[in-house]
Amino acid sequence: MLTRLKRIEGQVRGVHQMIENDRYCVDILHQISAIQSAINKVSLALLEDHTTHCVANAIKGQDGDAAIEELMSVMRTMTK
Repeated sequence: MLTRLKRIEGQVRGVHQMIENDRYCVDILHQISAIQSAINKVSLALLEDHTTHCVANAIKGQDGDAAIEELMSVMRTMTK
């Protein structure tokens, strides 16, 4: 996860430099699209980890309803 985030940081710095160097807008937009895709992958990995660990444990411990509601709230936020 940290490796992915460091890669995203590098991509963002690259876009910053592209803008400073007045690069072609379409090239910048392609890089931004790649950053968004990478962020989505990190989000999904975190969501999967949360679901398979935290939510599953809450369900086993009888706190499932609250954990599921929290999970659904996060899903609603992520899909806006």
